[in-house]
Amino acid sequence: MTNMTVDNLRARIETRRAETPNMRARDLARDLDVSEAELVCAGLGHTATRLKPEWAEIITGFGDLGEVMALTRNEAVVHEKVGEYANMEFGAHGGIVLNHDIDLRLFLSRWHFGFAVSEDTRSGPRRSLQFFDQDGTAVHKVYMRADSRDDAYDALVDRFRHDDQTSLIETRPLPTTKAPEPDDAIDRDGLLADWAALKDTHDFFPLLRKYKVAREQALRMAEGSFAQRVPIDAATRVLEAASAGGAPIMVFAGSKGCIQIHTGPVVRIEPRGPWINVLDDGFNLHLRTDLIASAWVVRKPTVDGDVTSVEIYDANHELIVQFFGERKPGIAERDDWRSLVATSVLGQGLAAE
Repeated sequence: MTNMTVDNLRARIETRRAETPNMRARDLARDLDVSEAELVCAGLGHTATRLKPEWAEIITGFGDLGEVMALTRNEAVVHEKVGEYANMEFGAHGGIVLNHDIDLRLFLSRWHFGFAVSEDTRSGPRRSLQFFDQDGTAVHKVYMRADSRDDAYDALVDRFRHDDQTSLIETRPLPTTKAPEPDDAIDRDGLLADWAALKDTHDFFPLLRKYKVAREQALRMAEGSFAQRVPIDAATRVLEAASAGGAPIMVFAGSKGCIQIHTGPVVRIEPRGPWINVLDDGFNLHLRTDLIASAWVVRKPTVDGDVTSVEIYDANHELIVQFFGERKPGIAERDDWRSLVATSVLGQGLAAE
């Protein structure tokens, strides 16, 4: 994209959109060989306003917007929740939003570009706030709704308006991920011993770092003890069983800059082509089943008893989505969730001790 400007990129976009008017932004960007952030940036002065990189302060301002729709996605799943931003805390490296409906874990080092976007769509004007990683991949988006506070949106955009509203952003590739250690270089006995001693599910990430093991690699090394490989349609099985039985679940999906969580029931489950969808009031999930390469049932010991998850991975061994039974710290895992996993995913009892 050397010497590309906002004006000539916008011209390319307009030409392509005239040819394919229904193409989604992510697909259009890929078609034009640009990032989605550059695609949005091409609207500067028209549909987009660039924002200052003051992410914690901007996110805090979301609390004034009222009811909005929060969207976080990766290549294989889109997670959409309707609610309000509240109960927010920020530290040196990130933040959390702990509302029941909008429940997020934020990794702000992966937030590099932000825009306020106003678009005309087939269903009318649409206003949003969109944030991107250094390579231009979306990390989180917030969409205004009919009952959202437009005055608060305008004030937020005015307050955090970037000084540069003409230049095309300069994206950079993400750092190359270091290849995991080979299996025979991992202290498997030590890994499993420390896994057995876990007291909290949040201790799992330090465990992986300690043994320099990738996440799905760790599951392979724990297969038969703490992990069990299951059919790749496990996500569909979980959603359909939760809908049929009414068991409240937790659905974690994320980008590299944000994990978004749904807690509660799922009701309307619909397959459409390669997608399995949750189409409920307040929660939509869209999962591309053709991008699923493996699925696992995973058990983690905690002070409250074992916690069971169903984890879905892509061909690059990246985590797509996780499912848990609804729970809070200090409360044991729900029996209906364990039964759901045992009958609908494992087809038998829980994974071997």
